[in-house]
Amino acid sequence: MCESSFFIFNLNTNIHTTEKPYICEVCKKCFSHLGHFKSHMRTHTGERPYVCEVCKNCFSKIDILKKHLRVHTAEKPFICEVCEKCFTRIDTLKKHMRIHTAEKPYICEICTKAFSQICHLKVHLRVHTGEKPYVCEVCEKSFAHVGNLKTHMIIHTAEKPHICEMCKKGFAYLSGLMIHLRSHTGEKPYICEVCEEGFSMMSTLKTHMITHTVEKPFVCEVCKKAFARIYYLKKHLRTHTAEKPYVCEVCEKQFALFDYLKTHMATHTAEKPYVCEVCEKGFARLYHLKTHLRIHTREKPFVCEVCNRGFNHISHLRTHMRTHTGEKPYFCELCKKGFSRISNLKSHMRIHT
Repeated sequence: MCESSFFIFNLNTNIHTTEKPYICEVCKKCFSHLGHFKSHMRTHTGERPYVCEVCKNCFSKIDILKKHLRVHTAEKPFICEVCEKCFTRIDTLKKHMRIHTAEKPYICEICTKAFSQICHLKVHLRVHTGEKPYVCEVCEKSFAHVGNLKTHMIIHTAEKPHICEMCKKGFAYLSGLMIHLRSHTGEKPYICEVCEEGFSMMSTLKTHMITHTVEKPFVCEVCKKAFARIYYLKKHLRTHTAEKPYVCEVCEKQFALFDYLKTHMATHTAEKPYVCEVCEKGFARLYHLKTHLRIHTREKPFVCEVCNRGFNHISHLRTHMRTHTGEKPYFCELCKKGFSRISNLKSHMRIHT
């Protein structure tokens, strides 16, 4: 028997006998094949004998070099059977397939949260360990993820590359621009599941949700209405004091809330890009057009749970609910009489003039 045959015989024997005669002296890891042992040793020595002729990058294994070459050739032989997306490597395709299968094989041992990729699990673990390896060289603030550091660095450069096409306002982050655009479109994608009120930001919705919790420690001394936050109580008090600190610079009209002023300002701009196809009335905000369309469709999505009466706007439902609750938040400062609507209070005030 020749040496070659003997070597192949030994190679096959090692596979079936699980014999691993080649032992790494550094980490004690064992290998059944000499070739695998030599490749492994390069992880300790740092040797990279396989060089890419295009970009001169070096690799420890010939297989890795072959995979790398596809970067230059643009070859993507591995195709997803579901969405037909192509990949240069089989392992990248396997990772991609988890998007379709929803497979999440990597489990956090602390909170049992599952992830589709090992790298996502490693980043997640920093939530538990508190590790923040990425440090800002300017202010030394640290971050758990390199993406967060890159986003943070814009603060120091004062760069605002994301520009609003409607008002030319600049933003450091794309997310900031996307949120800002809702001030023009009136879009409110975050809906409260309790009262169906819409919000342009998730953080605003979270703040709002506190109003539905049982705990409301801040009580109005005038009408005894309770609030979850002091901020809401202060805003509410303006209904009694008639204070309107926000003034329009164009027509000097006053408003109790800043949001009301922002909405009002659109009345001064000639631009009303959102046009009703039924009556051709124009609106400055998409949100106002959607609300207006209910006049034509007679849609009344906001329904009273007491009497089943429907309303086309959430504010109308809230006003209506006072007929059932007896709430009268608007008080006359002269005779202390209460009213359920601000319009009724204004009519009443004529008695005293």
